[in-house]
Amino acid sequence: MNENTGYVPPEVWTWNKDSGGRFANINRPIAGPTHDKALPVGRHPFQLYSLGTPNGVKVTVMLEELLAAGHRGAEYDAWLIRIGEGDQFGSGFVAVNPNSKIPALVDRSGPTPIPVFESGAILLHLAEKFGAFLPTAPEARAACLSWLFWQVGSAPYLGGGFGHFYAYAPVKIEYAIDRFAMEVKRQMDVLDRHLADNEYMAGSQYTIADMAIWPWYGALAKGLIYEAGEFLQVQEYRHVQRWTEQLAQRPAVQRGRMVNRVVGEPSSQLHERHDASDFDTRTQDKLAAG
Repeated sequence: MNENTGYVPPEVWTWNKDSGGRFANINRPIAGPTHDKALPVGRHPFQLYSLGTPNGVKVTVMLEELLAAGHRGAEYDAWLIRIGEGDQFGSGFVAVNPNSKIPALVDRSGPTPIPVFESGAILLHLAEKFGAFLPTAPEARAACLSWLFWQVGSAPYLGGGFGHFYAYAPVKIEYAIDRFAMEVKRQMDVLDRHLADNEYMAGSQYTIADMAIWPWYGALAKGLIYEAGEFLQVQEYRHVQRWTEQLAQRPAVQRGRMVNRVVGEPSSQLHERHDASDFDTRTQDKLAAG
């Protein structure tokens, strides 16, 4: 393939034009807040500031799983952060997460509020705090953490790489799409081979590794992101499909996927969650029915 766009990189890059694409209005090469805005604080021990993207779903699934397992101390308020409107650049949010990305959590269960950012770090913080969904046996713990950090390192190739160039970039670039499609299919093959011999990512035990990987790769397997299921032939990864469906049947996963969700059918959305009763009776019945 010989694809010459005519672009020659300058000696020094400068930010002097709109980058284009769906998220151009919130992309910039500097950090810090753009406006003053305090974050709201609810009555529960955990305050989550997020959006129902795959990274946000990881944490709401974890919190719902903790509550389902009987950890009442995991009660939380989930506040909606609309990243398309720049909420993540408010001074309050930046104080919790200097990186200005969702999700961000404040643990208010102790005398001093503890901010935690990056979804993988939040999962690990909650798992260690409650002694749940993180194996204690050395081999299983190592497997869980290995796959957790595999997701942290791999998903940018799926999201910012493949997803951006396939679905959002203003210009379709064959080289970029081919490069990242190849990598995403390699990742799916990694998962499929592993899940051929393991019920869950860390073996026989459901852990935070599953909660981290499922919102990205499970959604891809079900054709729910980037409308790329046919393009990537995701049905051929039959062990990933089995695992994806197994997790999708968990009521806590179904609830977690609804929280801070602002797209899709209205019945699948719960913009903010401040109490278990926010999942109304009709929704609860729907979840129980699968």
